[in-house]
Amino acid sequence: MSSSLYFLIFFLSIFLLLNRSKPTTISTPITALVLPVQKDGATSLHVTKIQKRTPSLPVPFVVDLNGRSLWVNCEQHYLSSTYHAPRCHSTQCSRANAWYCHTCASPTRPGCHNNTCALTSVNPVTQRRAISELAQDVLSIQSTHGSNPGPGVTVPRFIFACAPSFLLQGGLPKGVQGVAGLGHSPISLPTQLASHFGFQPTFALCLSSSVRNGVIFFGDGPYNLLPGIDVSRPVGHTPLTVSPEGEYYIQVRSIRINGKPVPLNTSLLYMDKHGNGGTMISTTNAYTLLENSIYNAVIKFYANQFYGVPQVKPISPFGLCFDSRNISSTRVGPGVPSIDFVLHNRNVSWRIFGANSMVYTRPGVLCLGFVNAGLRTRASIVIGLHQLEDNLLQFDLGRSSLGFSSSLLFRRTNCANFNFTSTI
Repeated sequence: MSSSLYFLIFFLSIFLLLNRSKPTTISTPITALVLPVQKDGATSLHVTKIQKRTPSLPVPFVVDLNGRSLWVNCEQHYLSSTYHAPRCHSTQCSRANAWYCHTCASPTRPGCHNNTCALTSVNPVTQRRAISELAQDVLSIQSTHGSNPGPGVTVPRFIFACAPSFLLQGGLPKGVQGVAGLGHSPISLPTQLASHFGFQPTFALCLSSSVRNGVIFFGDGPYNLLPGIDVSRPVGHTPLTVSPEGEYYIQVRSIRINGKPVPLNTSLLYMDKHGNGGTMISTTNAYTLLENSIYNAVIKFYANQFYGVPQVKPISPFGLCFDSRNISSTRVGPGVPSIDFVLHNRNVSWRIFGANSMVYTRPGVLCLGFVNAGLRTRASIVIGLHQLEDNLLQFDLGRSSLGFSSSLLFRRTNCANFNFTSTI
């Protein structure tokens, strides 16, 4: 056998060996992402941990449905080799609508650079505001096919706000380091994730009423909860309106209790030319807030519909409470009159059952979980956390549509039933 033939055989053997030992990577599109979210017992707010920085670190954030960005305290212990502050008038600043040029007299650190761009961060509980440095850093999150978490994926230069530490003071859960904004904004969490991974701008909230993990999905369904129930097909849809501040509103046309219409000033249910009125959805109010006249009408009508159960002295912040010993239990909570928010079409309503309408305030006492917001309110109705828990809400930003399930307890599941204990 000639030397050239030996050389050819040797070359082919080495080539085949190298290619057999090289790992095969199968690239599949990322169509959905998932975050665990947990209720804080002290404040009733919901907190998620997001992997950020280099080296990666789980950072706790309050979930703010209407927040315009993700902001984090950078004054204390922010260490990352991949932190970057975009220069003033850069593309990133334009994307964030941050036109103010930031200066800082303190020593250079994350959140303190000169000739960078700045934006306003807000504590959603106190409404306190602060100028913050626009920044970029690595963000990691787990993918999903709908049933459990999959491999982690990263956004190398996620845009966020680097805020001062005093913004954490007042009303936020202990230990949180910032706020994860889900509002309609170019740099909110849902918008950036959809843009980076190329899926539709859709996200879904499923907040647990217990201290067990609820779930936030980014991207379309399926959204599978144990025992194998796909809750991604909500029972109703209604148009979603966005305020100039990026807040989510829906149209409530009327309110029914026990299937009967509540007499109220319906003009308050519509947003006027100044942006006042209408119905906003919020994850930073523990209970649903009602404008004073709407609240009084609802309380009076509810008491009349539940006349057979003895009332007890109201416990703040509630105005109508009952002796719970005379109230039965059902699959969807206490056996009390249902409340319907009648939406854009009189045949489409969001029904609120006892688990979401009533609050156990102390042994033997159940209170209607709605709060008087007073006379001068921006939104006439603000649907709060207690009414959202164990309901699936899907925000389809591309179609300006809200999908809602009503109580998942009817389907023998709840928002704590996503399987975070196993991975793909």
